[in-house]
Amino acid sequence: MVDLDTRLLRSFAVVAREGTITGAAARLHIAQQALSAQVQQLERAVGATLLVRTTRGVRLTRAGDELLAGIKPLLCDLDAVLSRVRATAGGRLGRLRLVCKPHATAEFALDVVQAMERDLPGIELELVTVSTLPEELAALREGTADVSFLWVPTGDERLRSARVRRDRRVVALPSGHPFAARDALSLAELADEPVIVPQVVVSEDVVRHWLAEPRPDGRPAVRGPAAHRIEDRLMLVARGRGVWFAPEPLARYFPLPGVVWVPVTDVEPSYLAVVWMPGAPEALIAHLVEHVRGLTGWGDRDGDRNRDDDGDTGG
Repeated sequence: MVDLDTRLLRSFAVVAREGTITGAAARLHIAQQALSAQVQQLERAVGATLLVRTTRGVRLTRAGDELLAGIKPLLCDLDAVLSRVRATAGGRLGRLRLVCKPHATAEFALDVVQAMERDLPGIELELVTVSTLPEELAALREGTADVSFLWVPTGDERLRSARVRRDRRVVALPSGHPFAARDALSLAELADEPVIVPQVVVSEDVVRHWLAEPRPDGRPAVRGPAAHRIEDRLMLVARGRGVWFAPEPLARYFPLPGVVWVPVTDVEPSYLAVVWMPGAPEALIAHLVEHVRGLTGWGDRDGDRNRDDDGDTGG
């Protein structure tokens, strides 16, 4: 099998199109002698004379005509492949599978998908919703999804992330609570309130993050009952079994009877992040981050793109 250099084939095609070595050399920005040497090298490789010189330039032999007819579609196909490779490497082409919980992304998920499809028509986006954090993490770990949206920290050191939204935190109280009518509360005022614990397998450090520990006076939170699903945590709140700290978007997504939401002034905010495993298509993910930040209004004051080595329990 003959191993042909595509550079030689391209030079031959230019010579055939120009009809002269002089014109082809000028088009290729190389010396005429170098181009003649390339044609001779190609002829030796294929074992046939491809060009004959005339007083007006060059003429293809029958073998040259046959080679030209055969390589034109090959070179076009190769150019198309290389174009797709470069587009994929630059994040302008490819497939991105997103998995998310609606309560975390309801305010922008559809908009960002539509914006990316409009601005990058070569990409294929899949958006799948799940109900719980374990389902979301499993999709990333098992490779059935490329990227997700989680409040960080996430509890998995393998995950990489880029923050896209800063959410102030609020506390869910039973509607009959003495503080239910307040416009805002401090952690000191909530010091004696048992806090519903997210029942998710994560590190203790992450649990403390969602319980707003340590408190300003250094004491731990009073721990109340644990619950896995958000709906179950809010049911415990409504029954007066404890309070629950959450990012503010959850208050808009879960306006349940028997529960009121009050901002907490001195607790650290929550950060929603685009999260992915190593090996995911990072060029596409970079475009995703850019589009989400544009929709959420992320700015310099919110923080920088980073890698978070901790885990999320809040959703």
